[in-house]
Amino acid sequence: MRVPLSWLREYVDLPATQTGRDVQARLISVGLEVETVEQLGADLKGPLVVGQVLTIEELEGFKKPIRFCTVDVGRANGTGEPQEIVCGARNFAVGDKVVVVLPGAVLPGGFAIAARKTYGKVSHGMICSSDELGMGDDGTKGIIVLPPEHETGTDAIELLQLVDEVLDIAVTPDRGYCLSLRGVARETAIAYGLPLSDPALIDVPAPNAFGQAVEVADPRGCDRFTARTVTGLRPEARTPIWLRRRLQKAGMRPVSLAVDITNYVMLELGQPLHAYDRTRVRGAIGVRRAEAGEKLVTLDGVERTLDAGDLVITDDRGPIGLAGVMGGANTEIADENDGEVTTEVVIEAAHFDALSVGRTARRHKLASEASRRFERGVDPQAAAAAAQRVVDLLVLLAGGTAEAGVTEVAAPHAPRTILIPADHPDRVAGVAYGRETVVRRLQQVGCDVYGQDDLTVTVPSWRPDLTDPNDLAEEVIRLEGYENLPSTLPKPPAGRGLTDRQRLHRRVGRVLAGAGYVEAPNYPFIGEQVLDTFGLAADDPNRRLVRLVNPLSDEEPALRTTLLPGLLGALRRNDGRGSHDLALFETGLVFHAREELRVAGRLPVDRRPTDEEIAALTATLPEQPRHAAVVLTGAREQAGWWGKGRPAGWADAVEAARLIAHEAGAELTVRAGQYGPWHPGRCAELAVTVEGTERIVGYAGELHPRVLKALGLPARTCAAELDLDLVEAAGTGVVKGPRISTFPVATQDVALVVDSGVPHADVEAALREGAGELLEAVRLFDVYESEQLGAGRKSLAYALRFRAADRTLTVDEASAARDAAVALAAERTGAVLRGA
Repeated sequence: MRVPLSWLREYVDLPATQTGRDVQARLISVGLEVETVEQLGADLKGPLVVGQVLTIEELEGFKKPIRFCTVDVGRANGTGEPQEIVCGARNFAVGDKVVVVLPGAVLPGGFAIAARKTYGKVSHGMICSSDELGMGDDGTKGIIVLPPEHETGTDAIELLQLVDEVLDIAVTPDRGYCLSLRGVARETAIAYGLPLSDPALIDVPAPNAFGQAVEVADPRGCDRFTARTVTGLRPEARTPIWLRRRLQKAGMRPVSLAVDITNYVMLELGQPLHAYDRTRVRGAIGVRRAEAGEKLVTLDGVERTLDAGDLVITDDRGPIGLAGVMGGANTEIADENDGEVTTEVVIEAAHFDALSVGRTARRHKLASEASRRFERGVDPQAAAAAAQRVVDLLVLLAGGTAEAGVTEVAAPHAPRTILIPADHPDRVAGVAYGRETVVRRLQQVGCDVYGQDDLTVTVPSWRPDLTDPNDLAEEVIRLEGYENLPSTLPKPPAGRGLTDRQRLHRRVGRVLAGAGYVEAPNYPFIGEQVLDTFGLAADDPNRRLVRLVNPLSDEEPALRTTLLPGLLGALRRNDGRGSHDLALFETGLVFHAREELRVAGRLPVDRRPTDEEIAALTATLPEQPRHAAVVLTGAREQAGWWGKGRPAGWADAVEAARLIAHEAGAELTVRAGQYGPWHPGRCAELAVTVEGTERIVGYAGELHPRVLKALGLPARTCAAELDLDLVEAAGTGVVKGPRISTFPVATQDVALVVDSGVPHADVEAALREGAGELLEAVRLFDVYESEQLGAGRKSLAYALRFRAADRTLTVDEASAARDAAVALAAERTGAVLRGA
């Protein structure tokens, strides 16, 4: 919201010494985000005056039309003689009043004006356009042509209000009332402790039966509709300079008098308005929901297919506007550029449901100044005053006649009240404000307050964001000054540090970072098409999506059930930008929809919720297990003088999974598997044992070439993903450090021949169990296949390390343990000692 300081001063009698920077500081202190203060005309220097064109001579022989003009500037040039000026614009004629800058002046941007010879003539100054004066877009091209009533020689800097300060305020969604001069003025008056001249406090005639017929079929979508009619508008009436300049400073482009007045009042009071050409309206104006498939051409010239959820304004022909968003072209106000001029208008000032307007604006990708305000909340009680203000300005500036008919359709609406203990803000802020301060501050924001220890607060109609006692406490605290809150360190009770889940989350992040992975957090949104690309079955649990009612992107309307889409997207983007050796990880929540849909209740804000209330609320949420995932591609070990390097492979993904499980103190079972996006021959299924039951916790390996091609990923990309919560449940929660022994190790190597289909994990498990407690470690160091072993056979070579905690092992003890390990492996897997 752009707020000219000169306009703001009309509603708050600020001290003359207060600059825009001063007002900015005061507004920031009461909670408004004033981003900048623009200094209009700060580098502008006169003389800049009104002139009248006396003669125009067309100069020939140049590539573009050039005119040599004489302009009467009164006594502003010190002589009273006509000023000779060369100009290339053609939108003015002899007798027109224009803006002339004389030699010695400086225009915005440091452009100094001096007499100079050009096109064979000497130009003593310049006839100005709005761009050259830094006025912004005024809807016209070329020279500024002023109304004829202005005297020549008049100071144009003051006439055009070129010097001003404009506050640019970033209005948050809960402060929609500040999308108006009225709202910002109220905050300014509070900040300075000055009275407010409320522009909405004007006399409004009572509704009667003689106005424009209005039929509201959806009172929930439109609980108030005011209509007024003005006739006899002068066709030649133009928007006065002061009104055009205020619109420009506020960031809006002047269009025509009737439209400019509705925009002006919207900026002033915060109530969006719309003006209809009454001669184009057929019958009664109605408000209803659209019928699916109905068509409407909006003011931007686009034909739109309406949705059944759209709230529309209608007449006897059908829709004539999207309620609260944009009007229709079939009832548009016409000006002289259209070949006809509107002389009779119907003014609409209505209050529409914020949710309905917001959904319509997003559905049609049609954000407007009106929808922006309705979405954030508009004062329903201001509609009649806004309509009256438009009527008054049309009568004053366009010579119109206000018809006696006043239409107002309003649904019954009781004021909202909130019960709050007088000391509630004190307890929230930890500061003793006292009842008197609380009451005074609430009254300043427009509340009616009654009671002593327990206050009954009636919320003003322009503050729909005030719904709970904590909202009122926030108002007191912000007006008393956030900077006045004492800084105190919290005193957490003992034992309230990080949870085990949080500690594991951090340990996993550290160990993956230490292994060379880079954390890449992603947005938790996906589209169902990526699950199709992954090849997931129709009944796969990962297809139980939680869909968002109002997603950021229509292509990703659901919460993720796996971390891989986001990680693979990050890998693709980085690879496309020249980083080909990548290892990324992410730990975060995934979301699975519950089979039974439950509606969330509303928790109290005046006390801590009970455990039962929290549990009931939690039961309405989707299941949210924490996952950990890695993706990698390119070189895992770089080549150099030390060697050839090594590309990333499926084994690296499996090793990352082992690192994660180790941090939880869990034993990870790794075996061949097949699932979704992974290559069926290079996929490891990962499992743990939880309370005696084996649970699959994820997969690791190389992704399927079909998936890589569909997602635009490099060849041989690998990935792993685990359910971190299940891994934690299977672990001890404690990572044990290695035991240091003073006795030497005894190493025994064995080579076992097994069928090719026997997993290494099964052989290793049998060796561990068979070797007993003397076994310290077992490592697979070679896999060998040849014709000598026979078809469908392979040799697995293991290094077994034996050590006793209390003695040096003999050769016989180590050999006996080895033989026991081999025997159990032979019994369970059919392994045969190679060479035996």
